[in-house]
Amino acid sequence: MLIMYDDEVLKPSNSGRLIADIIPDTHAFIWSRNEPNKKMLSIITDPKYQAFVIFPSEYAVENQTVVSQVDKTKLPNGKCPLFIVLDGSWREAIKMFRKSSYLHKLPLLSFTPEFTASYALRKGARAFQLGTAEVAALALSAAGEPSNGGVLEAWFELFVESSLHGRSRNSRDSAIIGELQHRFQQAYALSLVND
Repeated sequence: MLIMYDDEVLKPSNSGRLIADIIPDTHAFIWSRNEPNKKMLSIITDPKYQAFVIFPSEYAVENQTVVSQVDKTKLPNGKCPLFIVLDGSWREAIKMFRKSSYLHKLPLLSFTPEFTASYALRKGARAFQLGTAEVAALALSAAGEPSNGGVLEAWFELFVESSLHGRSRNSRDSAIIGELQHRFQQAYALSLVND
C-alpha cells in the first residue's frame, strides 16, 4: 500500500508508481492529515492482513514493535503481510508518519541496507534514505520474496537511468540502458520461475 503525499503523484521522479507496475494488487491513497481515507483504513484493519509500516526504527513511537524480517508462515491466523510505504520526500514522509496516529499502532518493518541509496533523481539528507521503490524492493526481500524484490530493483534502476538519460539530453551512455533492460528481463523471467 502506498500512502502518497498530495503532490507526489505528479512528480516525474516519483518511483512509487513502479511498485504498482510490478505488484498488481498495490493500493494507493493520497495522505490527509485530518481525514484519512476510509477505504485505506478498512484495508489496514482488515483481519486478513497483518499491516507493517516500512520506516526507520529511529522514528518508532513508544512501545511500537520494530521488526527487520517478516516470516509469512509465522503471521497469526494465516494473515497476509500488508506493507505500507509512505511515498514522498523524506521530510514529507516523516510528517506523514508523525501526524498519522493510526500508523503508530502498527509494527514497523525497518532495516539498514548494506548499500546506500542509488536514487540519483532525488537525494535524502542521509545515505540510507532510500527511494520509495528501493524501500519496497527491500521489503519484498525481507518478506521472503527475493525474486520479486529483484524485479522491482531492476525496474527501479532502469527507471533512474532512463530518467537521467533524458535529463542529460542523451549525453549518458545509452548502452547502460540496454544492459539494465536486459537485467530487468532476466529478473522478471527468474521471478516467473520462482512463483
